[in-house]
Amino acid sequence: MAKVLCVLYDDPRDGYPTSYARDDLPHIERYPDGQLLPTPSATDFTPGQLLGSVSGELGLRRFLEAGGHTLVVTSDKDRAGSTFDRELADADVVISQPFWPAYLSAERFAAAPKLKLAITAGIGSDHVDLDAAIDHGVTVAEVTYCNSISVAEHVVMMILSLVRNYLPAHRWVLDGGWNIADSVMRSYDVEGMHVGTVAAGRIGLAVLRRLAPFDVHLHYTDRHRLPEAVERELNLTYHPSAADMVPACDVVTINAPLHPETEGLFDDQLIATMKRGAYLINTARARICDRDAVVRALETGQLAGYAGDVWFPQPAPADHPWRAMPHHGMTPHISGSSLSAQARYAAGTREILESWLAGTPIRDEYLIIDAGALAGTGAHSYSVSR
Repeated sequence: MAKVLCVLYDDPRDGYPTSYARDDLPHIERYPDGQLLPTPSATDFTPGQLLGSVSGELGLRRFLEAGGHTLVVTSDKDRAGSTFDRELADADVVISQPFWPAYLSAERFAAAPKLKLAITAGIGSDHVDLDAAIDHGVTVAEVTYCNSISVAEHVVMMILSLVRNYLPAHRWVLDGGWNIADSVMRSYDVEGMHVGTVAAGRIGLAVLRRLAPFDVHLHYTDRHRLPEAVERELNLTYHPSAADMVPACDVVTINAPLHPETEGLFDDQLIATMKRGAYLINTARARICDRDAVVRALETGQLAGYAGDVWFPQPAPADHPWRAMPHHGMTPHISGSSLSAQARYAAGTREILESWLAGTPIRDEYLIIDAGALAGTGAHSYSVSR
């Protein structure tokens, strides 16, 4: 029997909800590229429930315990002697989310001799040391595409919020004011702007499609160029690198995975080549940007705004400089954890577990590391140091 260790974020501060704002979710069978949504044998939750917090348990307890397996759920993961570290010693499976990652370092792999499977309930497995996973023969999987559209919607929201100066204007209302001049002195139209995405995979392409009706000029860079038909359809301008693209853009959105080629990409040097007053949106991974370079660019006016929901580490400490920098629109890491997305990534996590426990192949699109090497989506999106 397997021991499954699940690391989830804390429940709401007022307690786990007993009712929700909406009664149901729209029914979706396939993602935009035709891929089927997760297809577990069954689920033990109602779509639209809060599944990603500790009490939600990703809807897994009944399923696992009925099979004689053990489920341990905790939010305690970072402090010395954490519940995560204590329970990891004899865990067969670790599950965590990008929004509350259980960082699986080489040291933690070494301390987990029984570990066979690491699942990301969501997308993005950079909190896992992939080299160490290969060395220890651990399969790494994530629920590909489950929240890509959720993130893309969040990106578009953040672009509009920054360019239209929405958040400061809303603050005037909350504070009882009617300060029109203060609200509009940093407000512009998106129409006619040049908007570019670093990476045009599932999220980046979804962002481009959602922005096209705003009559903007669309740009992208990606190591895998899009089909010519897609470029024509969206009137896209392709650039061979981020360095080539960003000087042309009023808005840049980062939608790339974190790996050695992207870590620290947006540093002082690259940001200095952007248009003065450009906007930068990062819902990918925080370490793609140099933390202090972003702060400096906002303070000097080189950037007019920065928004995103990814931090390092996560959760971010109270004194993280991105909390206090000017003209930002930061949120906790929530873009991919809407209640709609949670239904998909909880179902996908169960599908992966069902396959692994039964000894049947995990869907290729879910695989990052398998049989000691990059596999499936991992071979397309990630790189390792060897």
